[in-house]
Amino acid sequence: MSAVAMPRTLRARWPLLGALLAGAVVPSLHAKDTGPPGLLPVEQAFALDARLQSPTRLRLHWRVADDYYLYRERIHVRALDDAPAPELRLPPGVAKDDPYLGPVEVYRGKASAEVVLAAPAAPATATRLRVVVQGCHEVEPLVCYPPHATVLRIDGGLVRVEGAPDAGATATVAVDAGVAGATGSGTAAAAATGAPAVAALLLSAVLGGLLLNLMPCVLPVLSLKVLSLAGSGGSPRHARHRALAYTAGVLLAFAALGAIVLALRGAGLAVGWGFQLQQPVVVAFLAWVMLALGLSLSGVVLIGTRLGGAGQALAGRDGLGGDFSTGVLAVVVASPCTAPFMGVALAAAFALPVAAALGVFLALGLGLALPFLLAGFVPALATRLPRPGPWMETLKQALAFPLYATSAWLAWVLVRQHGSEALGWLLAGMLWLALALWASERLRHVGNGGPRLAALLLALVAAWPLYRIHALPTAAPEPARQAADGSLPYSAQALARLRADGRTVFVNMTADWCVTCKANERRVFARAPFRTALHRSGAVYLKGDWTRMDPEITAFLREHGAVGVPLYVVFRPGGAGRVLSTVPTQAQVEAALQGDAS
Repeated sequence: MSAVAMPRTLRARWPLLGALLAGAVVPSLHAKDTGPPGLLPVEQAFALDARLQSPTRLRLHWRVADDYYLYRERIHVRALDDAPAPELRLPPGVAKDDPYLGPVEVYRGKASAEVVLAAPAAPATATRLRVVVQGCHEVEPLVCYPPHATVLRIDGGLVRVEGAPDAGATATVAVDAGVAGATGSGTAAAAATGAPAVAALLLSAVLGGLLLNLMPCVLPVLSLKVLSLAGSGGSPRHARHRALAYTAGVLLAFAALGAIVLALRGAGLAVGWGFQLQQPVVVAFLAWVMLALGLSLSGVVLIGTRLGGAGQALAGRDGLGGDFSTGVLAVVVASPCTAPFMGVALAAAFALPVAAALGVFLALGLGLALPFLLAGFVPALATRLPRPGPWMETLKQALAFPLYATSAWLAWVLVRQHGSEALGWLLAGMLWLALALWASERLRHVGNGGPRLAALLLALVAAWPLYRIHALPTAAPEPARQAADGSLPYSAQALARLRADGRTVFVNMTADWCVTCKANERRVFARAPFRTALHRSGAVYLKGDWTRMDPEITAFLREHGAVGVPLYVVFRPGGAGRVLSTVPTQAQVEAALQGDAS
Protein backbone atom coordinates (compact mmCIF):
# COMPACT_ATOMS: atom_id res chain seq x y z
CA MET A 1 0.00 0.00 0.00
CA SER A 2 1.12 3.57 -0.52
CA ALA A 3 0.39 4.85 2.97
CA VAL A 4 0.48 3.50 6.47
CA ALA A 5 -2.29 3.56 9.07
CA MET A 6 -1.46 2.31 12.58
CA PRO A 7 -3.51 2.35 15.77
CA ARG A 8 -2.23 4.80 18.35
CA THR A 9 -1.33 2.01 20.85
CA LEU A 10 0.89 0.24 18.31
CA ARG A 11 2.53 3.48 17.25
CA ALA A 12 3.29 4.34 20.87
CA ARG A 13 4.70 0.88 21.60
CA TRP A 14 6.78 0.42 18.45
CA PRO A 15 7.72 3.87 17.10
CA LEU A 16 10.65 2.40 15.20
CA LEU A 17 8.33 0.04 13.34
CA GLY A 18 6.06 2.95 12.51
CA ALA A 19 8.98 4.95 11.20
CA LEU A 20 10.15 2.08 9.03
CA LEU A 21 6.67 1.56 7.65
CA ALA A 22 6.22 5.28 7.03
CA GLY A 23 9.48 5.53 5.10
CA ALA A 24 9.82 2.13 3.44
CA VAL A 25 6.38 1.06 2.30
CA VAL A 26 6.01 -0.82 -0.96
CA PRO A 27 4.59 1.58 -3.57
CA SER A 28 3.79 -0.96 -6.25
CA LEU A 29 0.12 -1.38 -5.24
CA HIS A 30 -0.49 2.33 -5.98
CA ALA A 31 1.80 2.98 -8.90
CA LYS A 32 0.28 6.41 -9.55
CA ASP A 33 0.96 7.41 -5.96
CA THR A 34 -2.54 8.77 -5.50
CA GLY A 35 -2.68 8.00 -1.77
CA PRO A 36 -5.25 5.92 0.08
CA PRO A 37 -8.94 6.06 -0.85
CA GLY A 38 -10.59 9.28 0.31
CA LEU A 39 -7.29 11.19 0.54
CA LEU A 40 -5.79 13.67 -1.89
CA PRO A 41 -3.22 12.52 -4.44
CA VAL A 42 0.22 13.36 -3.17
CA GLU A 43 0.70 16.00 -5.90
CA GLN A 44 -2.36 17.84 -4.53
CA ALA A 45 -1.70 17.26 -0.84
CA PHE A 46 1.78 18.76 -1.21
CA ALA A 47 1.60 20.86 -4.39
CA LEU A 48 5.04 22.03 -5.49
CA ASP A 49 5.85 25.33 -7.19
CA ALA A 50 9.36 25.96 -8.51
CA ARG A 51 10.85 29.35 -9.37
CA LEU A 52 14.36 30.12 -10.61
CA GLN A 53 15.29 33.33 -8.78
CA SER A 54 18.77 33.63 -10.30
CA PRO A 55 21.16 31.36 -12.24
CA THR A 56 22.33 29.85 -8.93
CA ARG A 57 19.21 30.01 -6.74
CA LEU A 58 16.03 27.96 -6.99
CA ARG A 59 13.00 28.56 -4.77
CA LEU A 60 10.75 25.63 -3.89
CA HIS A 61 7.34 26.26 -2.36
CA TRP A 62 4.86 23.61 -1.27
CA ARG A 63 1.19 24.41 -0.66
CA VAL A 64 0.25 21.93 2.04
CA ALA A 65 -3.46 21.08 2.05
CA ASP A 66 -5.57 21.48 5.16
CA ASP A 67 -5.07 18.69 7.75
CA TYR A 68 -1.80 17.62 6.12
CA TYR A 69 1.80 18.28 7.11
CA LEU A 70 5.31 17.76 5.72
CA TYR A 71 8.30 16.47 7.68
CA ARG A 72 11.16 18.98 7.60
CA GLU A 73 13.73 16.19 8.05
CA ARG A 74 12.29 14.29 5.07
CA ILE A 75 12.86 17.06 2.50
CA HIS A 76 15.95 16.29 0.42
CA VAL A 77 17.38 17.64 -2.83
CA ARG A 78 20.19 16.09 -4.85
CA ALA A 79 21.58 16.72 -8.31
CA LEU A 80 21.34 14.15 -11.12
CA ASP A 81 23.63 13.45 -14.06
CA ASP A 82 26.76 13.55 -11.86
CA ALA A 83 26.28 17.28 -11.23
CA PRO A 84 27.75 18.85 -8.06
CA ALA A 85 25.56 18.59 -4.97
CA PRO A 86 23.37 21.64 -4.29
CA GLU A 87 22.82 23.28 -0.90
CA LEU A 88 19.34 23.04 0.62
CA ARG A 89 18.23 25.82 2.96
CA LEU A 90 15.09 25.17 5.01
CA PRO A 91 13.41 27.50 7.53
CA PRO A 92 12.54 26.18 11.01
CA GLY A 93 9.36 24.16 11.24
CA VAL A 94 6.78 23.69 13.97
CA ALA A 95 7.76 21.25 16.73
CA LYS A 96 5.74 18.04 16.84
CA ASP A 97 5.97 14.90 18.97
CA ASP A 98 5.54 12.40 16.15
CA PRO A 99 4.47 8.85 17.08
CA TYR A 100 6.72 7.46 14.35
CA LEU A 101 9.84 9.60 14.54
CA GLY A 102 9.64 11.20 17.97
CA PRO A 103 10.37 14.96 18.27
CA VAL A 104 10.38 16.41 14.74
CA GLU A 105 9.67 19.66 12.91
CA VAL A 106 6.82 19.84 10.42
CA TYR A 107 5.30 22.34 8.00
CA ARG A 108 1.58 23.07 7.80
CA GLY A 109 -0.17 25.32 5.30
CA LYS A 110 2.96 26.01 3.31
CA ALA A 111 6.65 25.24 3.20
CA SER A 112 9.44 27.00 1.34
CA ALA A 113 13.03 26.11 0.64
CA GLU A 114 15.94 27.68 -1.17
CA VAL A 115 18.28 25.54 -3.25
CA VAL A 116 21.72 27.00 -3.99
CA LEU A 117 23.17 25.36 -7.09
CA ALA A 118 26.87 24.54 -7.11
CA ALA A 119 27.14 25.96 -10.64
CA PRO A 120 24.93 28.48 -12.48
CA ALA A 121 22.13 27.00 -14.56
CA ALA A 122 23.46 27.65 -18.06
CA PRO A 123 20.86 28.47 -20.76
CA ALA A 124 22.44 26.00 -23.21
CA THR A 125 22.43 22.97 -20.88
CA ALA A 126 19.81 21.40 -18.62
CA THR A 127 20.19 20.91 -14.87
CA ARG A 128 18.20 18.10 -13.22
CA LEU A 129 17.39 17.94 -9.51
CA ARG A 130 15.60 15.22 -7.55
CA VAL A 131 13.37 16.61 -4.79
CA VAL A 132 12.07 14.13 -2.19
CA VAL A 133 9.42 14.93 0.45
CA GLN A 134 7.28 12.95 2.85
CA GLY A 135 4.17 13.97 4.73
CA CYS A 136 1.09 12.74 6.55
CA HIS A 137 -2.62 13.38 6.94
CA GLU A 138 -3.63 14.24 10.49
CA VAL A 139 -6.56 11.92 11.06
CA GLU A 140 -7.23 9.15 13.54
CA PRO A 141 -5.70 6.74 12.73
CA LEU A 142 -2.73 8.68 11.34
CA VAL A 143 -2.08 8.10 7.64
CA CYS A 144 1.29 8.82 6.03
CA TYR A 145 2.43 8.85 2.42
CA PRO A 146 5.60 7.14 1.25
CA PRO A 147 8.54 9.35 0.25
CA HIS A 148 7.59 11.18 -2.93
CA ALA A 149 10.22 12.19 -5.48
CA THR A 150 9.95 14.85 -8.17
CA VAL A 151 12.56 15.52 -10.81
CA LEU A 152 12.94 19.19 -11.77
CA ARG A 153 14.54 20.10 -15.07
CA ILE A 154 16.03 23.60 -15.32
CA ASP A 155 16.41 24.43 -18.99
CA GLY A 156 16.65 27.83 -20.65
CA GLY A 157 15.65 29.71 -17.52
CA LEU A 158 12.49 27.63 -17.03
CA VAL A 159 11.76 24.99 -14.41
CA ARG A 160 9.70 21.95 -15.38
CA VAL A 161 8.64 18.77 -13.65
CA GLU A 162 9.50 15.60 -15.53
CA GLY A 163 8.81 11.94 -14.78
CA ALA A 164 11.40 10.35 -12.53
CA PRO A 165 12.74 6.79 -12.94
CA ASP A 166 11.33 5.64 -9.61
CA ALA A 167 7.70 4.72 -8.96
CA GLY A 168 7.31 7.42 -6.37
CA ALA A 169 7.55 10.29 -8.84
CA THR A 170 5.20 10.30 -11.78
CA ALA A 171 4.26 13.98 -11.90
CA THR A 172 3.89 15.31 -15.42
CA VAL A 173 2.62 18.86 -14.92
CA ALA A 174 5.04 21.57 -16.05
CA VAL A 175 5.87 24.42 -13.71
CA ASP A 176 7.09 27.66 -15.24
CA ALA A 177 9.76 29.67 -13.45
CA GLY A 178 8.21 32.83 -12.14
CA VAL A 179 4.66 32.06 -13.15
CA ALA A 180 3.95 29.52 -10.42
CA GLY A 181 2.27 31.26 -7.53
CA ALA A 182 1.84 34.48 -9.43
CA THR A 183 -1.91 34.94 -9.43
CA GLY A 184 -3.58 37.69 -7.51
CA SER A 185 -5.43 35.17 -5.37
CA GLY A 186 -2.24 33.52 -4.22
CA THR A 187 -2.82 30.24 -6.06
CA ALA A 188 -0.33 28.82 -8.54
CA ALA A 189 -0.70 29.91 -12.11
CA ALA A 190 -0.41 27.46 -14.93
CA ALA A 191 2.71 27.23 -17.03
CA ALA A 192 3.00 30.18 -19.39
CA THR A 193 5.33 29.00 -22.09
CA GLY A 194 2.82 28.63 -24.92
CA ALA A 195 1.62 31.43 -27.20
CA PRO A 196 -1.92 31.58 -25.72
CA ALA A 197 -0.56 31.90 -22.19
CA VAL A 198 1.88 34.62 -23.22
CA ALA A 199 -0.94 36.46 -25.00
CA ALA A 200 -3.05 36.23 -21.84
CA LEU A 201 -0.18 37.66 -19.79
CA LEU A 202 0.25 40.57 -22.20
CA LEU A 203 -3.49 41.27 -22.16
CA SER A 204 -3.48 41.18 -18.37
CA ALA A 205 -0.56 43.62 -18.38
CA VAL A 206 -2.38 46.04 -20.72
CA LEU A 207 -5.52 45.92 -18.55
CA GLY A 208 -3.46 46.40 -15.39
CA GLY A 209 -1.68 49.41 -16.87
CA LEU A 210 -5.01 50.87 -17.99
CA LEU A 211 -6.51 50.53 -14.51
CA LEU A 212 -3.35 52.03 -13.05
CA ASN A 213 -4.63 55.38 -14.30
CA LEU A 214 -7.37 55.13 -11.65
CA MET A 215 -4.97 54.52 -8.78
CA PRO A 216 -4.13 57.43 -6.45
CA CYS A 217 -0.42 57.12 -7.31
CA VAL A 218 -0.96 58.67 -10.73
CA LEU A 219 -2.79 61.73 -9.38
CA PRO A 220 0.41 63.81 -8.96
CA VAL A 221 0.98 63.81 -12.73
CA LEU A 222 -2.68 64.23 -13.57
CA SER A 223 -2.21 67.98 -13.71
CA LEU A 224 0.50 67.67 -16.34
CA LYS A 225 -1.63 65.35 -18.49
CA VAL A 226 -4.65 67.65 -18.19
CA LEU A 227 -2.60 70.62 -19.35
CA SER A 228 -1.17 68.66 -22.27
CA LEU A 229 -4.63 67.58 -23.39
CA ALA A 230 -6.01 71.08 -23.03
CA GLY A 231 -3.04 72.58 -24.81
CA SER A 232 -3.56 70.43 -27.88
CA GLY A 233 -6.70 72.45 -28.62
CA GLY A 234 -8.62 71.49 -31.74
CA SER A 235 -5.62 70.52 -33.88
CA PRO A 236 -5.66 66.76 -34.61
CA ARG A 237 -2.02 66.89 -35.66
CA HIS A 238 -0.93 68.47 -32.40
CA ALA A 239 -2.99 65.97 -30.40
CA ARG A 240 -1.42 63.00 -32.21
CA HIS A 241 2.10 64.32 -31.70
CA ARG A 242 1.52 64.86 -28.02
CA ALA A 243 -0.05 61.44 -27.57
CA LEU A 244 2.90 59.77 -29.28
CA ALA A 245 5.44 61.75 -27.27
CA TYR A 246 3.73 60.87 -23.98
CA THR A 247 3.43 57.21 -24.98
CA ALA A 248 7.10 57.10 -25.96
CA GLY A 249 8.07 58.44 -22.54
CA VAL A 250 5.90 55.86 -20.77
CA LEU A 251 7.23 52.95 -22.83
CA LEU A 252 10.85 54.01 -22.47
CA ALA A 253 10.48 54.41 -18.69
CA PHE A 254 8.82 51.00 -18.33
CA ALA A 255 11.53 49.40 -20.47
CA ALA A 256 14.24 51.02 -18.35
CA LEU A 257 12.52 49.92 -15.13
CA GLY A 258 12.20 46.40 -16.49
CA ALA A 259 15.87 46.32 -17.49
CA ILE A 260 16.91 47.42 -13.99
CA VAL A 261 14.71 44.77 -12.37
CA LEU A 262 16.06 42.03 -14.64
CA ALA A 263 19.64 43.14 -14.02
CA LEU A 264 19.13 43.03 -10.25
CA ARG A 265 17.42 39.65 -10.57
CA GLY A 266 20.37 38.34 -12.57
CA ALA A 267 22.68 39.50 -9.78
CA GLY A 268 20.71 37.36 -7.33
CA LEU A 269 18.97 40.24 -5.53
CA ALA A 270 15.35 40.07 -4.43
CA VAL A 271 13.46 43.16 -5.60
CA GLY A 272 9.80 44.01 -5.84
CA TRP A 273 7.47 46.45 -7.54
CA GLY A 274 8.16 49.93 -6.18
CA PHE A 275 11.59 48.95 -4.86
CA GLN A 276 13.11 52.27 -5.95
CA LEU A 277 11.11 54.18 -3.32
CA GLN A 278 12.80 52.11 -0.63
CA GLN A 279 15.91 54.18 -1.40
CA PRO A 280 15.93 57.51 0.51
CA VAL A 281 17.96 59.22 -2.21
CA VAL A 282 15.27 58.41 -4.79
CA VAL A 283 12.56 59.71 -2.46
CA ALA A 284 14.44 62.97 -1.91
CA PHE A 285 15.11 63.39 -5.63
CA LEU A 286 11.44 62.88 -6.49
CA ALA A 287 10.43 65.39 -3.84
CA TRP A 288 12.66 67.97 -5.56
CA VAL A 289 11.25 67.05 -8.99
CA MET A 290 7.71 67.60 -7.73
CA LEU A 291 8.73 70.93 -6.22
CA ALA A 292 10.37 72.03 -9.47
CA LEU A 293 7.33 71.06 -11.53
CA GLY A 294 5.06 72.85 -9.09
CA LEU A 295 7.17 76.02 -9.37
CA SER A 296 6.91 75.70 -13.14
CA LEU A 297 3.12 75.51 -13.07
CA SER A 298 3.02 78.43 -10.62
CA GLY A 299 4.91 80.54 -13.16
CA VAL A 300 8.13 80.92 -11.17
CA VAL A 301 10.14 79.04 -13.78
CA LEU A 302 9.43 77.46 -17.18
CA ILE A 303 10.47 73.82 -17.44
CA GLY A 304 10.07 71.94 -20.71
CA THR A 305 6.78 73.00 -22.24
CA ARG A 306 5.70 76.64 -21.96
CA LEU A 307 2.05 76.74 -21.07
CA GLY A 308 2.00 80.27 -19.71
CA GLY A 309 0.63 81.94 -22.84
CA ALA A 310 -3.07 81.41 -23.36
CA GLY A 311 -3.79 79.99 -26.78
CA GLN A 312 -0.09 79.46 -27.52
CA ALA A 313 0.69 76.77 -30.12
CA LEU A 314 2.32 73.82 -28.39
CA ALA A 315 3.64 71.76 -31.26
CA GLY A 316 7.26 72.83 -30.93
CA ARG A 317 10.13 70.72 -29.71
CA ASP A 318 9.78 71.94 -26.12
CA GLY A 319 6.12 70.91 -26.03
CA LEU A 320 6.81 67.39 -27.25
CA GLY A 321 9.73 67.13 -24.85
CA GLY A 322 7.44 68.11 -22.03
CA ASP A 323 4.94 65.40 -22.97
CA PHE A 324 7.73 62.85 -23.20
CA SER A 325 8.99 63.86 -19.75
CA THR A 326 5.46 63.67 -18.38
CA GLY A 327 5.26 60.06 -19.57
CA VAL A 328 8.52 59.18 -17.83
CA LEU A 329 7.37 60.88 -14.64
CA ALA A 330 4.02 59.07 -14.73
CA VAL A 331 5.83 55.71 -14.62
CA VAL A 332 8.19 56.78 -11.83
CA VAL A 333 5.36 58.03 -9.64
CA ALA A 334 2.92 55.23 -10.50
CA SER A 335 5.36 52.36 -9.96
CA PRO A 336 4.71 51.93 -6.19
CA CYS A 337 1.06 51.12 -6.91
CA THR A 338 -0.55 47.98 -8.22
CA ALA A 339 -3.91 47.65 -9.90
CA PRO A 340 -6.18 44.70 -10.66
CA PHE A 341 -4.81 42.38 -13.38
CA MET A 342 -1.24 43.54 -12.64
CA GLY A 343 -0.46 40.74 -10.17
CA VAL A 344 -0.19 37.90 -12.67
CA ALA A 345 1.70 39.96 -15.24
CA LEU A 346 4.20 41.44 -12.80
CA ALA A 347 4.92 38.17 -11.04
CA ALA A 348 5.65 36.59 -14.40
CA ALA A 349 7.76 39.53 -15.55
CA PHE A 350 9.93 39.33 -12.42
CA ALA A 351 11.05 35.80 -13.34
CA LEU A 352 10.37 35.10 -17.02
CA PRO A 353 13.16 35.11 -19.61
CA VAL A 354 14.41 38.57 -20.55
CA ALA A 355 12.54 39.01 -23.84
CA ALA A 356 9.18 37.90 -22.45
CA ALA A 357 9.66 39.95 -19.27
CA LEU A 358 10.41 43.13 -21.22
CA GLY A 359 7.32 42.45 -23.33
CA VAL A 360 5.20 42.39 -20.17
CA PHE A 361 6.68 45.68 -18.95
CA LEU A 362 6.01 47.32 -22.33
CA ALA A 363 2.43 46.02 -22.27
CA LEU A 364 1.98 47.64 -18.84
CA GLY A 365 3.26 50.90 -20.31
CA LEU A 366 0.90 50.66 -23.26
CA GLY A 367 -2.02 50.23 -20.90
CA LEU A 368 -0.97 53.24 -18.81
CA ALA A 369 -0.62 55.45 -21.90
CA LEU A 370 -3.74 54.12 -23.66
CA PRO A 371 -6.24 56.83 -22.53
CA PHE A 372 -3.93 59.63 -23.65
CA LEU A 373 -3.15 57.76 -26.86
CA LEU A 374 -6.84 57.36 -27.68
CA ALA A 375 -7.53 61.01 -26.94
CA GLY A 376 -4.86 61.97 -29.48
CA PHE A 377 -5.90 59.61 -32.28
CA VAL A 378 -9.69 59.45 -31.97
CA PRO A 379 -11.14 62.65 -33.47
CA ALA A 380 -14.43 62.23 -31.61
CA LEU A 381 -12.57 62.44 -28.31
CA ALA A 382 -10.26 65.23 -29.45
CA THR A 383 -13.16 67.47 -30.51
CA ARG A 384 -14.60 67.25 -27.01
CA LEU A 385 -11.52 68.85 -25.50
CA PRO A 386 -11.88 72.56 -24.67
CA ARG A 387 -9.95 75.00 -26.81
CA PRO A 388 -7.04 76.92 -25.30
CA GLY A 389 -7.93 80.21 -23.71
CA PRO A 390 -7.32 82.46 -20.71
CA TRP A 391 -8.76 79.77 -18.41
CA MET A 392 -5.60 77.70 -18.95
CA GLU A 393 -3.43 80.03 -16.90
CA THR A 394 -5.74 79.73 -13.89
CA LEU A 395 -5.98 75.97 -14.29
CA LYS A 396 -2.21 75.66 -14.63
CA GLN A 397 -1.55 77.53 -11.39
CA ALA A 398 -4.27 75.64 -9.51
CA LEU A 399 -2.87 72.27 -10.58
CA ALA A 400 0.51 73.12 -9.08
CA PHE A 401 -0.80 72.43 -5.59
CA PRO A 402 -1.20 68.64 -6.01
CA LEU A 403 2.49 68.58 -6.92
CA TYR A 404 3.39 70.58 -3.80
CA ALA A 405 1.31 68.14 -1.75
CA THR A 406 3.17 65.20 -3.29
CA SER A 407 6.49 66.82 -2.46
CA ALA A 408 5.37 67.24 1.16
CA TRP A 409 4.21 63.60 1.28
CA LEU A 410 7.59 62.39 -0.03
CA ALA A 411 9.28 64.46 2.66
CA TRP A 412 7.19 62.61 5.25
CA VAL A 413 8.22 59.27 3.72
CA LEU A 414 11.88 60.32 3.93
CA VAL A 415 11.48 61.12 7.64
CA ARG A 416 10.01 57.66 8.19
CA GLN A 417 12.99 56.12 6.42
CA HIS A 418 15.91 58.20 7.70
CA GLY A 419 14.69 60.38 10.54
CA SER A 420 14.43 64.12 11.07
CA GLU A 421 18.04 64.88 10.07
CA ALA A 422 17.23 63.72 6.55
CA LEU A 423 14.33 66.19 6.49
CA GLY A 424 16.73 69.02 7.33
CA TRP A 425 18.98 68.14 4.40
CA LEU A 426 15.95 67.75 2.13
CA LEU A 427 14.63 71.25 2.99
CA ALA A 428 18.09 72.74 2.50
CA GLY A 429 18.29 71.11 -0.92
CA MET A 430 14.84 72.42 -1.80
CA LEU A 431 15.90 75.94 -0.86
CA TRP A 432 19.01 75.78 -3.07
CA LEU A 433 17.01 74.17 -5.89
CA ALA A 434 14.36 76.90 -5.82
CA LEU A 435 17.11 79.54 -5.78
CA ALA A 436 18.89 77.91 -8.73
CA LEU A 437 15.68 77.68 -10.77
CA TRP A 438 14.74 81.27 -9.96
CA ALA A 439 18.21 82.52 -10.90
CA SER A 440 18.19 80.49 -14.11
CA GLU A 441 14.87 81.98 -15.15
CA ARG A 442 15.85 85.56 -14.32
CA LEU A 443 19.17 85.23 -16.15
CA ARG A 444 17.74 83.36 -19.13
CA HIS A 445 18.07 86.32 -21.51
CA VAL A 446 21.40 87.57 -20.23
CA GLY A 447 24.01 87.29 -22.98
CA ASN A 448 27.02 86.95 -20.70
CA GLY A 449 27.74 83.33 -19.72
CA GLY A 450 28.81 84.26 -16.19
CA PRO A 451 25.31 84.52 -14.65
CA ARG A 452 24.25 81.27 -16.28
CA LEU A 453 27.32 79.56 -14.88
CA ALA A 454 26.42 80.89 -11.44
CA ALA A 455 22.91 79.42 -11.79
CA LEU A 456 24.43 76.06 -12.79
CA LEU A 457 26.70 76.12 -9.74
CA LEU A 458 23.67 76.80 -7.54
CA ALA A 459 22.01 73.71 -9.04
CA LEU A 460 25.09 71.62 -8.27
CA VAL A 461 25.08 72.88 -4.68
CA ALA A 462 21.44 71.80 -4.45
CA ALA A 463 22.53 68.23 -5.26
CA TRP A 464 24.94 68.08 -2.29
CA PRO A 465 22.20 67.21 0.24
CA LEU A 466 21.51 64.04 -1.78
CA TYR A 467 24.92 62.74 -0.80
CA ARG A 468 24.37 63.76 2.80
CA ILE A 469 21.04 61.93 2.89
CA HIS A 470 22.65 58.84 1.39
CA ALA A 471 25.35 58.90 4.07
CA LEU A 472 22.92 59.12 6.99
CA PRO A 473 22.39 55.96 9.06
CA THR A 474 19.07 54.21 8.71
CA ALA A 475 16.54 55.22 11.32
CA ALA A 476 16.17 52.63 14.06
CA PRO A 477 12.97 50.57 13.78
CA GLU A 478 10.25 51.26 16.28
CA PRO A 479 9.94 48.90 19.26
CA ALA A 480 7.75 45.85 18.73
CA ARG A 481 4.54 46.98 20.42
CA GLN A 482 0.89 47.19 19.57
CA ALA A 483 0.08 50.16 17.35
CA ALA A 484 -2.90 52.48 17.70
CA ASP A 485 -4.81 50.50 15.06
CA GLY A 486 -4.40 47.29 17.10
CA SER A 487 -1.72 45.77 14.85
CA LEU A 488 1.49 44.07 15.90
CA PRO A 489 4.73 44.24 13.87
CA TYR A 490 5.07 41.37 11.42
CA SER A 491 7.82 38.80 11.73
CA ALA A 492 8.05 35.28 10.36
CA GLN A 493 8.56 33.97 13.89
CA ALA A 494 5.45 35.76 15.20
CA LEU A 495 3.34 34.42 12.34
CA ALA A 496 4.62 30.86 12.83
CA ARG A 497 3.98 31.03 16.59
CA LEU A 498 0.44 32.33 16.18
CA ARG A 499 -0.39 29.72 13.55
CA ALA A 500 1.05 26.96 15.74
CA ASP A 501 -1.28 28.18 18.52
CA GLY A 502 -4.25 27.80 16.17
CA ARG A 503 -4.97 31.53 15.89
CA THR A 504 -6.51 33.30 12.92
CA VAL A 505 -4.03 35.88 11.60
CA PHE A 506 -4.63 38.87 9.32
CA VAL A 507 -1.39 40.03 7.68
CA ASN A 508 -1.20 43.49 6.12
CA MET A 509 1.92 44.21 4.06
CA THR A 510 2.16 47.95 3.50
CA ALA A 511 4.60 50.84 3.03
CA ASP A 512 4.51 54.54 3.75
CA TRP A 513 5.23 55.36 0.10
CA CYS A 514 2.36 53.16 -1.14
CA VAL A 515 -0.59 55.48 -1.69
CA THR A 516 -2.93 52.58 -2.41
CA CYS A 517 -1.97 51.01 0.92
CA LYS A 518 -2.74 54.17 2.84
CA ALA A 519 -6.04 54.63 1.02
CA ASN A 520 -7.06 51.05 1.88
CA GLU A 521 -6.15 51.58 5.52
CA ARG A 522 -8.25 54.72 5.81
CA ARG A 523 -11.13 53.14 3.87
CA VAL A 524 -11.20 49.71 5.61
CA PHE A 525 -8.56 48.88 8.21
CA ALA A 526 -8.75 52.04 10.33
CA ARG A 527 -12.51 51.74 10.81
CA ALA A 528 -14.53 50.21 13.64
CA PRO A 529 -16.13 47.42 11.50
CA PHE A 530 -12.69 45.97 10.76
CA ARG A 531 -11.75 45.91 14.45
CA THR A 532 -15.11 44.31 15.23
CA ALA A 533 -14.49 41.62 12.61
CA LEU A 534 -11.07 40.89 14.12
CA HIS A 535 -12.56 40.58 17.60
CA ARG A 536 -15.44 38.39 16.42
CA SER A 537 -13.07 35.92 14.72
CA GLY A 538 -10.42 36.07 17.45
CA ALA A 539 -7.86 37.15 14.85
CA VAL A 540 -4.47 38.75 15.45
CA TYR A 541 -3.56 41.70 13.20
CA LEU A 542 0.05 41.70 11.95
CA LYS A 543 1.39 44.58 9.87
CA GLY A 544 4.61 44.46 7.86
CA ASP A 545 6.26 47.77 6.94
CA TRP A 546 8.09 47.56 3.58
CA THR A 547 8.98 51.27 3.56
CA ARG A 548 12.61 50.21 3.93
CA MET A 549 14.23 47.09 2.53
CA ASP A 550 13.21 44.05 4.59
CA PRO A 551 14.26 40.59 3.32
CA GLU A 552 11.71 38.89 5.58
CA ILE A 553 8.82 40.83 4.06
CA THR A 554 10.21 40.36 0.55
CA ALA A 555 10.26 36.60 1.13
CA PHE A 556 6.65 36.69 2.38
CA LEU A 557 5.56 38.61 -0.73
CA ARG A 558 7.21 36.08 -3.01
CA GLU A 559 5.71 33.14 -1.15
CA HIS A 560 2.25 34.49 -1.89
CA GLY A 561 2.80 35.40 -5.53
CA ALA A 562 3.11 39.16 -4.96
CA VAL A 563 5.82 41.45 -6.27
CA GLY A 564 4.95 44.47 -4.16
CA VAL A 565 2.55 46.02 -1.69
CA PRO A 566 -0.26 46.10 -0.78
CA LEU A 567 -0.70 42.44 0.11
CA TYR A 568 -3.38 41.15 2.48
CA VAL A 569 -3.36 37.50 3.60
CA VAL A 570 -5.71 35.78 6.06
CA PHE A 571 -4.51 32.59 7.77
CA ARG A 572 -7.21 30.42 9.27
CA PRO A 573 -6.26 27.69 11.77
CA GLY A 574 -4.81 24.68 9.95
CA GLY A 575 -5.25 26.20 6.49
CA ALA A 576 -3.13 27.90 3.90
CA GLY A 577 -3.10 31.68 3.54
CA ARG A 578 -5.93 33.33 1.60
CA VAL A 579 -4.82 36.36 -0.43
CA LEU A 580 -7.32 39.20 -0.72
CA SER A 581 -7.71 41.77 -3.45
CA THR A 582 -5.30 44.71 -3.59
CA VAL A 583 -8.36 46.94 -3.09
CA PRO A 584 -10.40 44.86 -0.61
CA THR A 585 -13.86 45.60 0.72
CA GLN A 586 -15.08 45.16 4.27
CA ALA A 587 -17.28 42.26 3.14
CA GLN A 588 -14.30 40.43 1.60
CA VAL A 589 -12.26 40.89 4.75
CA GLU A 590 -15.06 39.60 6.99
CA ALA A 591 -15.65 36.57 4.72
CA ALA A 592 -11.96 35.66 4.82
CA LEU A 593 -11.75 36.04 8.59
CA GLN A 594 -14.79 33.78 9.05
CA GLY A 595 -13.51 31.22 6.52
CA ASP A 596 -16.34 31.76 4.02
CA ALA A 597 -15.60 30.71 0.45
CA SER A 598 -17.20 33.81 -1.05
